[in-house]
Amino acid sequence: MAVRSVSLAIEPGEFVAIMGASGSGKSTMMNTIGCLDRPTSGKYWLDGVDMGKLSRNQLADLRNQKLGFVFQGFNLLSRTSALENVELPMLYSRPAHAGREQRARATRALELVGLAERTDHHPSQLSGGQQQRVAIARALVNEPKLLLADEPTGNLDTQTSIEIMGIFQGLNRQGMTIVMVTHELDIARFAKRTVVMRDGRIVGDQPVTGRLDSVDELRKLQLEQQAVQLAP
Repeated sequence: MAVRSVSLAIEPGEFVAIMGASGSGKSTMMNTIGCLDRPTSGKYWLDGVDMGKLSRNQLADLRNQKLGFVFQGFNLLSRTSALENVELPMLYSRPAHAGREQRARATRALELVGLAERTDHHPSQLSGGQQQRVAIARALVNEPKLLLADEPTGNLDTQTSIEIMGIFQGLNRQGMTIVMVTHELDIARFAKRTVVMRDGRIVGDQPVTGRLDSVDELRKLQLEQQAVQLAP
């Protein structure tokens, strides 16, 4: 779905959820924000720079330096360890990082998402939630200014989804700007602002009311699970 007549500003430090039915244009919007697609008309400015004036190589460098991507499908290399998967974006950094620095930064990123004890594990040895944590660490390793997440909980169970939202909320509290595409209303309530799209246009843009906190939601879920176990 083409995006048409859209005007959207996202400020540093925001946590925005883009919602809409299939074909609403939210994926096109995400690809445009992530400099994967070029708009055929209008302008897109990122961090004060007009993206329409950059070459393909310049856009690739910008994506590597300023943007982090998290996808529904994890997109991890199956024959490499979690640490090596996280190191991958640094292989394309300019100037290049020394090997020791690459390893240290990748290790810190995995520690940030709670996988300090799984650095040598391959994707097949990790749960879906752990694989998504590796993908988040990979997105963070170059210290981007903007994190883009496309249906990051689409393949995860309820508890793991809340845990992933907890990571995002923690990153956002530290100043990370996050834009997340989701079709799940409950997941969108972990964000601070919701943008709703339909037929390629924005039809809603408002702060989240009744925002969910990951710690509270995990506690509620655990109490519910305990009650089920105690039921005769």
